[in-house]
Amino acid sequence: MNYIFWAAILVVAALLFMLFKQPYRGPEPMESDEMNQLFPRRERMKVKRDSGFTLIEVLIVVAIIAILAALSIPNLLRAKMSANETSAIGSLRTLNTACIAYATSYGQFPSSLANLGGTTGTATSAAADLIDPILAAGQKSGYTFGYGYASGGQSYTITATPISVGTSGQRAFFTNETGVIRFDASGVSGSAGATSTPIG
Repeated sequence: MNYIFWAAILVVAALLFMLFKQPYRGPEPMESDEMNQLFPRRERMKVKRDSGFTLIEVLIVVAIIAILAALSIPNLLRAKMSANETSAIGSLRTLNTACIAYATSYGQFPSSLANLGGTTGTATSAAADLIDPILAAGQKSGYTFGYGYASGGQSYTITATPISVGTSGQRAFFTNETGVIRFDASGVSGSAGATSTPIG
């Protein structure tokens, strides 16, 4: 992060220089007698000098801002991926809790994520109203959630895979009825499973 700090210092210094610099006003004007002696046949011309930014100054500031953007965008992308992964882990915990609550109420685990979703009326086994509709649809915060249901409803598996590996997330996640959340660093769909590394 030191390079971002020093680049910011350069931007501030360049802006201060441009704001407080004294515009060049040229040599002191001569008295009219001297002007007539030196330039008897020429009219005196007034040179209007506007104070403002030169092209070089503007280009320097634009270049510094471009450098700052190039340095900060990868950091922002990493922060977004980290936030998405944290959200995915939280969603898996929510799903595990919802599955246990569902099994307590209906005697078995749900057959799909939609069974855990909301309803406008009384909660039923088809719409238990245990999770929000977005998560029940199977996609949230850059991750796609897959649900697997074993015959008899006594076990389940849930996977969370980045929609775009390296952009929306880096790791893939897995959990089941044990409640342990595991991950695979490759992020490829189906790479995380029951033998993957538990999250720390």
